[in-house]
Amino acid sequence: MNDANTGRQVMSTAQTGSEVTIHYTGTLEDGTVVDTSTDKEPVTFVIGENKVFPVVENALVGMSAGDKKNLAIPPEEGFGEYREDMIVKVPENELPEGVEVGAVLRSTTPDGQTALLSVIDIADGNATLDGNHPLAGKTLNFEVELVNVA
Repeated sequence: MNDANTGRQVMSTAQTGSEVTIHYTGTLEDGTVVDTSTDKEPVTFVIGENKVFPVVENALVGMSAGDKKNLAIPPEEGFGEYREDMIVKVPENELPEGVEVGAVLRSTTPDGQTALLSVIDIADGNATLDGNHPLAGKTLNFEVELVNVA
């Protein structure tokens, strides 16, 4: 973008409502990569439309193309705290045939929402299912690079 008075190139900074394109790498505290865009296309979204974690959107505000930031996202701002009340036991015979520990089942909640449940144990005729997101309770570290501001 050029300044109307001087004609000089002016860097655009990201604001709420800006369409931005980013590359990111998300890791756990031990360095395990949980997601990245660096080996695929960058991600484009509008700041303020809640397509990514709000803490990421807020961090992008004021950044210019080429800028990078490292963010620590605590559980409450990421996938939530790990909740023991999301662990349920059901009779093993209520599961689809052949389901093993580690399988992820799709279920419908009483209010019509889709829930994913991980099978974490099968013993004594019962299956233990975990409705927490696999990253619940974990701090996520994100390196974000702003590729473009439109």
